[in-house]
Amino acid sequence: MHQVLKSLKHRLPFELKVPDYIRQEFLQESVRKNNFSLKIICGIIFATELFNIARVLFWSRSGLTTRNNQIYFSMYCILILFGVLWLVVRHPLQRAPAGLQWVVQSVTTSLILLWHMVLNTYDLYRDPAAGTTVLTTALLGLSLLIQLPPFYNVAQSAASYLLFRIMMAPLMDAGDRLNLTITFLVGLAVSLAHAHHTCITLKQQKQIVEINTKLQELVQLDPLTGLLNKTAVECWAEQMLQEAEHTEKSKGLTLFLMDLDEFKSINDRYGHPCGDHVLTETAEAMRRAFPHAAALGRVGGDEFAILYDHSLSEAQATDLSHGLLEQLEKIQWENQPLKVRCSIGVCICSKAPCCYQNLYTEADRMLYHAKKNGKCRCCIQQLSCGKNTAPEKNCV
Repeated sequence: MHQVLKSLKHRLPFELKVPDYIRQEFLQESVRKNNFSLKIICGIIFATELFNIARVLFWSRSGLTTRNNQIYFSMYCILILFGVLWLVVRHPLQRAPAGLQWVVQSVTTSLILLWHMVLNTYDLYRDPAAGTTVLTTALLGLSLLIQLPPFYNVAQSAASYLLFRIMMAPLMDAGDRLNLTITFLVGLAVSLAHAHHTCITLKQQKQIVEINTKLQELVQLDPLTGLLNKTAVECWAEQMLQEAEHTEKSKGLTLFLMDLDEFKSINDRYGHPCGDHVLTETAEAMRRAFPHAAALGRVGGDEFAILYDHSLSEAQATDLSHGLLEQLEKIQWENQPLKVRCSIGVCICSKAPCCYQNLYTEADRMLYHAKKNGKCRCCIQQLSCGKNTAPEKNCV
């Protein structure tokens, strides 16, 4: 059996194994579909077998007095019991892991298939001309309604066919055996096509999610530096401020605005490739200098923003600014130091509610103040509830 399955795995035009990256989604989708399908199957079982029980009890002349009717009556009751047991365990089973749910579903469908095989075998023992309608209907119905991973489809079909050869084939002529063999193959093909289609759908859904994620990143990121763009910085800040308003112990917010000093002269002297290099290296310097920042962004040509989701002390803001200045001094072009400098404006909102526009206005005012007073320095302003509470502080 193992060799047959291994041979099939290499010869079939598609993989018998669900790819790892969609395996959990495939399992969950199978459980969802099978839950619905088993409800339909149970409804058919109850309607059909209750009719058969009534036929044995009330419309048969011998009732339960004959051995034959007793066997049929017992078989009908057993199938109804399978349906009842499934419905009983179905609701508590929904809280179990998807893997366990799938195992119970697989066992249930295997028992239903086995029941039809046993009943059809008994029919053939009683009357060799009875045909295989019972098993054929079950095979095609379960193939259409129940979804299994491809490899388990092949394994279950192979095991079922082996049982058929042992139990039923000796009672059938060559034509009937061939017809039922074809039915097994058709059922297997339908099941595999069903599972293959689900895999393709899940792969496409995964790809769409990944594409949307990448597109979202492209919308939010500055293409040159990889930092957030101006709109994304504003959105992040507004979101942080909204979260702070709904928190009892607000942590505030800190916004750094940084502008490169004499950036135009660098462009004029070394060319725009050098200017782009300075901007990308500035982004890297920011990542090193502000490793714990909530967001880093480029909000203009050579203007950058750094967001912290809590209020820093003036000493902390000063130390971080000095760290950035030190990182910028390391930037070189063609092994030559460029002496890149920057001016920094900082606005610290120590308590909600604050709005981003106020933060940005104050940080920009501090940046202007730093530029006006000699550049290469940091000026800090503290806000509380949108109001100034501390004087400006210059840091060289």
